[in-house]
Amino acid sequence: MGALIPNRKTVVVSIAITLAAVLILLAMDRPPICTCGYVKLWHGLINDAGNSQHIADWYTPSHIIHGMIFYALGWWLFVKQGWGGKNAFRWGLPLAVFLEAAWEIAENTSLVIERFRSVTANFGYSGDSVLNSFADIGWMAFGFWLALRLPVKWTVALAVIGELVVGWIVRDGLTLNVIMLLFPIDAIAEWQAASTHG
Repeated sequence: MGALIPNRKTVVVSIAITLAAVLILLAMDRPPICTCGYVKLWHGLINDAGNSQHIADWYTPSHIIHGMIFYALGWWLFVKQGWGGKNAFRWGLPLAVFLEAAWEIAENTSLVIERFRSVTANFGYSGDSVLNSFADIGWMAFGFWLALRLPVKWTVALAVIGELVVGWIVRDGLTLNVIMLLFPIDAIAEWQAASTHG
């Protein structure tokens, strides 16, 4: 795919974007950590108060896949299209961090929270803690790094496996979330609801 290898400047910019997102989320009155008062590395329930409050959960693979997708976008923009000159490809990481940070901010607005609650499997969603959003940006960066290091076929295989495993276990994932947020399908909603009630 061609390497979107970040240098020190682009890493610093990426960190600055992440810290800005954290400050914005705090200004939005998002809780710094889970309101339960403690931090867990893993939280495995998708419809209780601890979901999207800790460091990793069943939506972590989605954020890793975001990083893989953003790597592909950066490669297409900066390598294949040649935007911005010979060193522009290094800006793939800050672009990815910016897109993920923008999503984390949008995801925690009342409009999007209510949309998640009304049309996705995550009917108990109440938004993310700031820690969870920070971790999600980190997981995305990990996905970006994987796509940078691995052959394309392995990157695609990992993304597909992640979607299938999460879909099988919790009947949700990145693909299902996008479908249900944009074009809710009753049959999918009924299938997802069956896993929470039966």
